Amino acid sequence: MRYAAKIAIRHLLSSWGQTLLLAIGVALGVAVFIFMSALIGGLATLLTQRTVGSIPHVTLEMRDRDPRILADAESVQVVVQKDLSRREQIAIWQPFIPIIAGTRGVTGVSAQIRGSAFIERGQAVAPVGVTGVTPGNLSVIANIGAAIVEGSGDLPVDGILIGRILADDLGVRTGQVLRLVSDRGRERNFRIGGIFSLGIASADRQAVYMNFTAARALFDLPSGISRIEVKVAPVNDASRVADTLRRATGLKVTPWTEENAQLFEALDAQGRTGTIIKIFALITIIVGIASAMLLSIVRRRAEIGILRAMGAGKRLVTTIFVLEGTLIGATGAVGGAVIAWAALAPFPPVSEVAQGGLPIDRGQGQFLLAILLTTLAAALASILPARRAAGVDPVEAIGQ
Repeated sequence: MRYAAKIAIRHLLSSWGQTLLLAIGVALGVAVFIFMSALIGGLATLLTQRTVGSIPHVTLEMRDRDPRILADAESVQVVVQKDLSRREQIAIWQPFIPIIAGTRGVTGVSAQIRGSAFIERGQAVAPVGVTGVTPGNLSVIANIGAAIVEGSGDLPVDGILIGRILADDLGVRTGQVLRLVSDRGRERNFRIGGIFSLGIASADRQAVYMNFTAARALFDLPSGISRIEVKVAPVNDASRVADTLRRATGLKVTPWTEENAQLFEALDAQGRTGTIIKIFALITIIVGIASAMLLSIVRRRAEIGILRAMGAGKRLVTTIFVLEGTLIGATGAVGGAVIAWAALAPFPPVSEVAQGGLPIDRGQGQFLLAILLTTLAAALASILPARRAAGVDPVEAIGQ
């Protein structure tokens, strides 16, 4: 092997111009591979942050009551009609919080009281969805605290937070008082403590946040809660976490992948598209190296014949040319990784990408994978040309 490696290196250095061009071609292919990995991964991260990042990844609610079979009648069932005047709630919810928080993958838990209401200001009336949270859990699900554009994120008992679009529609600012009428018929005045902008039209127009205690009174829930919302990392692990929580709590558990199936499919399709692009980049490298090695064999036919005449066996000749291709692939792969690293360095983190900017995530560039796959591909691409070189007849080659 050492002798074969020595001859392979001498062959490559004897035609350093051709070797350099081959290495540059491989380096460009690897750079494209890494750039596409960083771009597609960064785009998926950006889409996740700006869509899934502001919604619960797992939601726990009270189970719907199913019909039950009577004890003395095998084929008779009792149909339970839902009482629309009765709000579904998790009556005993405190024991579930530590169980949920201790589940692997869970990064945040928020017990909430939710309901529908109308905001009244003079003759203006707007329907809203109200979420009651404890002040310390305001930003557990959606980062409301960071989205405050006016006022503060504090939640006193008599204060509320509303979206910017809703504030513009009503013509109000922080400090003004609004009346809320819940779907339970209860009314109460609240002072606007802050205005937020999540960049999601539905939330900025209809979402209202208030103190947990105030929501209890407004929606007539003296002890229970409406739901428990959970954040998960990574977000694609939501289904597994949901299965675990379903077994642990017995509640109705819904992961975001079920409620946002189209978004999940779009992200999955994007990932498959990126894989296909990277496969084509590898195929280009394989074809380029194989073609160059075949041309090299034709040009060095006389040299191969001399090697064979001096007693070099087919196995040695095959090893020499496989090593040449592998060295070209490894050198070009490392060079391409360095080029890609330098090219990606100026791009900011995905979380800091400006509107219209490229969401490049250098951490998802798959540098090591690109080097390993390219080196392996180069070795495989060299096998056929190497076997052809080993089959050269020394008499014919020298005679030419």
